[in-house]
Amino acid sequence: MAADTSATALSHLLTRGAPRAPERDSLEAWGRAVGAALPVPAVVTLEGDLGSGKTTLARAICAGLGVSALGAVTSPTFSLVQQYDSPRGPVVHVDLYRLRHESELEALGWDELVATAPVLLVEWPERARHTLPPETIHITLAHDPTHAGRRVLRVAPQRAR
Repeated sequence: MAADTSATALSHLLTRGAPRAPERDSLEAWGRAVGAALPVPAVVTLEGDLGSGKTTLARAICAGLGVSALGAVTSPTFSLVQQYDSPRGPVVHVDLYRLRHESELEALGWDELVATAPVLLVEWPERARHTLPPETIHITLAHDPTHAGRRVLRVAPQRAR
């Protein structure tokens, strides 16, 4: 029953519950709620321009998952892969910005990460678009051209398994 409740909560958050033009506080609150409702395993992509809030949202999702060392949740642009401990298992945070081609994913152990990570958060997912599972949750953030403090948020919810 709890899994059904969590699935219902996640479905709501990804559709009607997603703020369309959130300011930082609203984006973080939504991210925490998404993290709390995420099933395990889950793959979540975070797409958007530099500074659009991808890492802020990743940190909020990690908070919802129960990651206690939130200060460690930073953009893994240079390390490419970071892992954080949570009560529901490791959260793997990947930043594919520096990859030039999908063929470079093999060096990261990409297939194993996708297959085994309880939660996989992927920044710059367009570098791995053809290798993501169908049930991936796709989140896109963009700067709101009418208000500097807001982001435009679009969500493509996961497809049924």
